[in-house]
Amino acid sequence: MEKVERYRQIIQEILQTYSDIKASNEEVEAEAIFDIRRDRYQVTHVGWSNKRRVYGCILHLDIKNEKIWIQHDGTEGGIANELIERGVPKEDIVIAFHSPFKRQFTEFAVG
Repeated sequence: MEKVERYRQIIQEILQTYSDIKASNEEVEAEAIFDIRRDRYQVTHVGWSNKRRVYGCILHLDIKNEKIWIQHDGTEGGIANELIERGVPKEDIVIAFHSPFKRQFTEFAVG
């Protein structure tokens, strides 16, 4: 359980950093959403730009079976790299937006 607590802390710190980045449009906010009970974490953009509604998930991570599942990654550098830099081993990271078949060819966990 100590490992999961550490992963929760790492995820929350990284996602909070992303949500603190100000969009070029002041009417669009980045929101960090943490469901610690179910171990689901997201950053979404919410607001208005040029009279159009903006809503979209930037990052979505889950913790399942003591592994971090990257459900969606809309970052340039890749959230997996940031997790590795923070000490999360590749075998504890699942690139969940790849099909289970495709995951076996990555250097990360299959599930």
